[in-house]
Amino acid sequence: MRFRIGCRLAYQTESPVPFVFNIEAQSFPGQAIESESLVLSPDVPIERWTREDLGNRTFRIIPPTGLVTVDYSAIVEITPSLGDAGAVREIPPGALPLAVLPDLFPSRYCQSDRLQRFAMTTFGDIPPGYARVNAICNWIHDYVTYEGGVSDAMTSAFDIVTMRAGVCRDFAHLGISLCRALGIPARYVSAYAHRLDPPDFHAVFEAFLEGPDGPAWYLFDPTRMADAAGLVRIGVGRDAAEVAFCNAFGAMEAGKPEVWISAMEDAGDATVQAVRAEA
Repeated sequence: MRFRIGCRLAYQTESPVPFVFNIEAQSFPGQAIESESLVLSPDVPIERWTREDLGNRTFRIIPPTGLVTVDYSAIVEITPSLGDAGAVREIPPGALPLAVLPDLFPSRYCQSDRLQRFAMTTFGDIPPGYARVNAICNWIHDYVTYEGGVSDAMTSAFDIVTMRAGVCRDFAHLGISLCRALGIPARYVSAYAHRLDPPDFHAVFEAFLEGPDGPAWYLFDPTRMADAAGLVRIGVGRDAAEVAFCNAFGAMEAGKPEVWISAMEDAGDATVQAVRAEA
């Protein structure tokens, strides 16, 4: 399925400020970039870096004082691998690839160690596998209110269990934390999300599970606001601290981001199948 995606970001500065952005679509098996454009105003040099193990594409600019705008657009084709959720199981920690172990440990916003008792009490009796991760998402959706303005950049998954309100990044952090507390590697994903209304940078998560074709990352959206088969992945990290769409190292004022995604053909119904992150 092909999508048109993009964003427009604007910032006002009173001195030259270094900016680091992570807004460009990734390229990997299952997600191909047909074309893309990046326009900066003012037109300044760009330093680029791609994290090979995760595919995150970041770039840095240091514009002069004043108004800074960043316009990104692309056409991306995604071919998610869909499967039978009932055939996807958990992998015992002793059999996990060593490369995914960092996604099993607590991180800044995902204090899985502090949520272990809650996770085991609430989800410990659910048969392990895709169904248990999906049960975590169902619990978050049912018991945490999606509400802007109640959380901030300091809010963690542990806070959300008490507050019971937050936005997509909070939902993702809680899902990641509960998975890790149960011995399931999980990681944060930023994306352009089909069916998200209004469009915005969206946060979901991936859990490392084993399906009929072997171990893989599977996508989950505990907000239930987007189609898991219509996510154009931007960045992957242990939590939101590693994949912010913008980091500014100095004083600035940010305008409201404009984000868009539209299907270039009939997108069909939202899937209820297990969605592998890579085909």
